[in-house]
Amino acid sequence: MATRAPEVTSPAENSREDSGLARRPYPGALVVVEGIDGSGKSTQLYLLKRWLEIGGYRLHFTEWNSSPLVKSATRRGKQRRLLTPTTFSLLHAADFADRCERQIMPLLHGGYLVLADRYIYTAFARDAARGCSPHWLRNLYSFAPTPDITFYFRAPLDVAVNRIVAGRPKLKYYEAGMDLGLSLDRTESFRIFQERILNNYDQMIETDHFVLMDGTVQVNKLQKLMRQIVGERVDLAQFAPKKK
Repeated sequence: MATRAPEVTSPAENSREDSGLARRPYPGALVVVEGIDGSGKSTQLYLLKRWLEIGGYRLHFTEWNSSPLVKSATRRGKQRRLLTPTTFSLLHAADFADRCERQIMPLLHGGYLVLADRYIYTAFARDAARGCSPHWLRNLYSFAPTPDITFYFRAPLDVAVNRIVAGRPKLKYYEAGMDLGLSLDRTESFRIFQERILNNYDQMIETDHFVLMDGTVQVNKLQKLMRQIVGERVDLAQFAPKKK
């Protein structure tokens, strides 16, 4: 049974000590978006990215499961349906570790604003929904830097699922959670799988200092709020183009 949707809270800033920001050894900043499929997170991050790029800000974009180092292995495993929950999780961890070492950390130390479409919380929510131990997952990603802002875009389960189903000719095997034996029907399996992920995300709202965003709000209004929060929590002036 789905948990009751939490009320959307105001974007009041947590203390730097509580969120771990006071211990940053680099001049850059890290802003990430999280949420189940169809929550609108990628659209909002793209709009934020374009706004910053037009303004000439020094930034870098990275997204989940995009490292060329493990992409071919992941693709072969999916095609042959060989991936167990643990091997799938380890492939994602290897992907993230490669991007963290080659992109995220060097750019944070170089004074860049890094935007991430999904981060370690995707593993905490999705891999745990596949049965991986939450404690094991936390240890696996313990090397990851803490984001300056983690936007959690939350849309009701039916809304998010309908958005995905309407835009897909067919749900993929692992995307639908068919490897878990939840249902013989892909759409129903996808709904059950996403419900598990949604519940896991909801449990992280307070512990991981998520900024909760209502995924049903109009795109332009949500983007305006997102820019406002970034401006309040991140010193954008340090990433702005230098005046001649």
